[in-house]
Amino acid sequence: MNTDPRWITTPITADLLRGALDLERMEHGVLPHRLPARARAQCDDPQLAMVESQPSGVRLVFRTRATAVELDALPTKRLYVGAPPRPDGVYDLLVDGILAGQGSIPGGTVQVVDMSAGTTELRPGPPGTLRFPGLPGHEKTVEIWLPHNETTELVALRTDAPLAAAPGHGRRVWLHHGSSISHGSDAASPTAIWPVLAAARAGVELVNLGLGGSALLDPFTARAVRDTPADLISLKLGINVVNADLMRLRAFGPAVHGFLDTVREGHPTTPLLVVSPILCPMHEDTPGPTAMDLSAFGAGRLTFVATGDPAERASGKLTLNIVRDELSRIVAQRAAEDPHLHYLDGRALYGEADAAELPLPDGLHPDAATHRRIGERFAGLAFADGGAFAGSDGDRRAGGR
Repeated sequence: MNTDPRWITTPITADLLRGALDLERMEHGVLPHRLPARARAQCDDPQLAMVESQPSGVRLVFRTRATAVELDALPTKRLYVGAPPRPDGVYDLLVDGILAGQGSIPGGTVQVVDMSAGTTELRPGPPGTLRFPGLPGHEKTVEIWLPHNETTELVALRTDAPLAAAPGHGRRVWLHHGSSISHGSDAASPTAIWPVLAAARAGVELVNLGLGGSALLDPFTARAVRDTPADLISLKLGINVVNADLMRLRAFGPAVHGFLDTVREGHPTTPLLVVSPILCPMHEDTPGPTAMDLSAFGAGRLTFVATGDPAERASGKLTLNIVRDELSRIVAQRAAEDPHLHYLDGRALYGEADAAELPLPDGLHPDAATHRRIGERFAGLAFADGGAFAGSDGDRRAGGR
């Protein structure tokens, strides 16, 4: 930790953070959460606990003349026994909206996962320091986007000149909820995940509730969306329900209705876009659950396979084609009384031609180039003239971030 008295240490408080719904005091500092404490208390799923604490879309934003910035943070990394180590999470530094630097913090706490034994071990480690020197000396807006795939406890923020929270800019707030693809799985950096790319292209402020493996129509997630101020809302639903083999068709439809009903309690007229899954060839007509391909894993490759039986569709097991049909039907039914509700087929973002050109490397998640394509297409379809989010101010309530 830098103790040079010429540096100014500024407490990390909620007014410096955007994209987080809660801030928890920890041993070393503060931990941004993307679900509120009440939601976290209603589910003890380790997967959900991990992904909601990974700060996808969360960033420190402030105004300063500082020419150097330091951030002390304690990352939590995952290590799968038998697989190559995952790369360190990336921090993106933006100056007045332009990418001006990147860095990582090595070490930290390590979560060791042994897939064959079904065990998890947490190995504590110390915080580290990220440095961004050589910044321009004029007054500017600095953003530090936290790693989208590493739980990050923020310990200290230092600058060589005073800083202040950036004022509001009047941009519309877009709240997006989805699965690991929305979370940013396999994207190159936190500003290269598709919702961030789409938000930058459309000039809106993003709150990203992409939760890897956890877009499961949970009522507490619906309440988090309901209670978060937003001008625009999108819900990308379906793939995780198939992945987990969580419910049959009989339960899926009412669960979608219930989720939408809850969101509408807090956002009665906000433009609301329901997005079905992008193309995923292994689950188009084959139900879940999804499993890791252990033979590939043993060879050092992470890939996934669908383990369901297509014949089980007759008993109500879900596939992506069934999910899309049901989401389209539900939105059409509700839109008769809700003119602000819209539907987008996810295959318009990534379809058969895209899969032939840019196949999903692990069978489930897009690579960096595909994130960019999805982000550009979403911006073009949702925010352009005639799109669900074109020129609408929604019904944002004051006081939220």
